[in-house]
Amino acid sequence: MRKKVAILGVTGSIGKSALEVIRAERDSFEPILFSSHTNIDGLLALGREFPKAVLVLSGQNQGIEQAPRYGRQELLKSIRDSGADIVVNGITGATGLVPSLVSLESGADLALANKETIVMAAPLVFAAAAKGGGRVIPIDSEHSAIFNLINAHGIDRLEEILLTASGGPFRKYPAEALITVTPEEALVHPTWKMGPKITVDSATLANKGLEVIEAVGLFNIPVDQIRVVVHPQSIIHSMIRLTDGAVYAQLSKPDIRLPIHEALTFPKCVPSTFGRLEFDALTLEFEKPDGKKFPMLPLAYEAVRSGGIIPAVYNAANEVAVSAFLTKNAAFPDIPHIVENVLNMAWPCPSLDLPAILEADAKARQAAHNFATKRACAS
Repeated sequence: MRKKVAILGVTGSIGKSALEVIRAERDSFEPILFSSHTNIDGLLALGREFPKAVLVLSGQNQGIEQAPRYGRQELLKSIRDSGADIVVNGITGATGLVPSLVSLESGADLALANKETIVMAAPLVFAAAAKGGGRVIPIDSEHSAIFNLINAHGIDRLEEILLTASGGPFRKYPAEALITVTPEEALVHPTWKMGPKITVDSATLANKGLEVIEAVGLFNIPVDQIRVVVHPQSIIHSMIRLTDGAVYAQLSKPDIRLPIHEALTFPKCVPSTFGRLEFDALTLEFEKPDGKKFPMLPLAYEAVRSGGIIPAVYNAANEVAVSAFLTKNAAFPDIPHIVENVLNMAWPCPSLDLPAILEADAKARQAAHNFATKRACAS
């Protein structure tokens, strides 16, 4: 029997990669639901290729004749009604949180690329998984590596997680040169092809900061047991150190289709050609991240140590700051300044529930927008 698959954000980079996995293994998977935020042409093309799949244009607030399902509430209803065995969440940003919760509450496994889901609301996510009976299977290459390494060796033997980072395109730049870097330069990642927001996050090391927070939530370990290691080749996707001192690593070419394939076929180990690595003339380098030059990483450690609502605030402020940079309303170094200013505000949180998280997210976005506007006016 084919596994029923829903793909949220199907026209984005994760969605397109998930489709490549499904096309390569049509006998194993049955696509039953596709969503896109605004790409109606891409969605309709997929509808012609997979005529049995339900199509939802989640960012559209009025009907389109060719796509009768539209809007956010229709997306959530479609997830509930889909009967999916597994939902691939490739939505970018905080808007992916509620679809993740609904997927899990509906009983589906969640193949999760939307790290904001865990960053903002890890306790709610695992409560939803317990309620519905589904599993959370990460498909970020780093967390996929850790997930599989821990499954192989056991959480009780874990001493330390070593998260690898490419270092981004500005790793070798002097700090003063970062003032003039452009969005076009930031969007050229040295090893991965990703969407604009996550590519800028890689350049600032915010992506790695979010992954630190995500690892705490996914694997339920203290943040002091998570260390970031810069590895420019992006061949080692993460490592774990066991209590006996031995380090185990997952190696493959930088190909997101491999962790997607592993998530879709979990818990089986199914042969694939994705990311296969040859060892001829292979060089692996490692160095410490520069937290002074890229303060988004230490800010993430501070956020997760603060706990409660603060990781969600970090995420929201970063999304706004990155948007300001991409629209050339903020300089590259403004991103951490904006985020730090927002984090330094008072953030009371008597209870960590969904309304409180969404309220803090909205307030943090407004505050970040205000700080970004002030910086733009000052310059």
